[in-house]
Amino acid sequence: MTKLSVNINKIATLRNARGGNVPDLLKVATDIQKFGAHGITIHPRPDERHIRYQDARDLKSIVYTEFNIEGNPQHNFIDLVLECKPTQVTLVPDAIGAITSSAGWDTVKNQSYLTEVIAEFKRNGIRTSIFVDPVLDVVEGAKATGTDRIELYTEEFAHQFSLGNEKAIEPYSKAAVLANELHLGINAGHDLSLDNIKFFKDNIPNLLEVSIGHALISEALYLGLDNVVNMYLQKLK
Repeated sequence: MTKLSVNINKIATLRNARGGNVPDLLKVATDIQKFGAHGITIHPRPDERHIRYQDARDLKSIVYTEFNIEGNPQHNFIDLVLECKPTQVTLVPDAIGAITSSAGWDTVKNQSYLTEVIAEFKRNGIRTSIFVDPVLDVVEGAKATGTDRIELYTEEFAHQFSLGNEKAIEPYSKAAVLANELHLGINAGHDLSLDNIKFFKDNIPNLLEVSIGHALISEALYLGLDNVVNMYLQKLK
């Protein structure tokens, strides 16, 4: 079964919009795990507009499933990850001030930098993943960095699938086949939803984990968080 890691950034956004501690991020993380999710994902950004660095520290003792911290490996982020020692760190090339992730790494151009950062995380026993577009040269470049996994950036697939274009899965399937040949684990995320997750999972061989936040939390407004988590779990079997 493909594992479901729930990104709780949107919960933090809602909390921060009003101030105080409603909704309670730690309680939501606890409940999501209780409902059956396999992990919790956070993506702290330098401006801390949703997840705060202190949230990562607080979640360390709350997350008993897999803890995944995403972000651009700048100095403060690296220090935070080494302090929290999550199950996995996912490296994302976010520009400062970006609303959301918009591209994967150029693993060829940034190979030396990524190799150095990944080696530091792995020395500390943290599984590593690199956010990448479904491009074969980029997958090969990821292998050269020493990363454990790649995370396929799925925005283009999700957009095209919503237009009825099922062929949009093809570059992702090819990237997954190559990743399997290279013994790279495969994660995926960005704009995956109840509408497209089963099709995506069925066409990606050995998909280990998906990280879903915006769609899942939005769907939960109508259907309830417990129901939505379990609807994803059914589709990921």
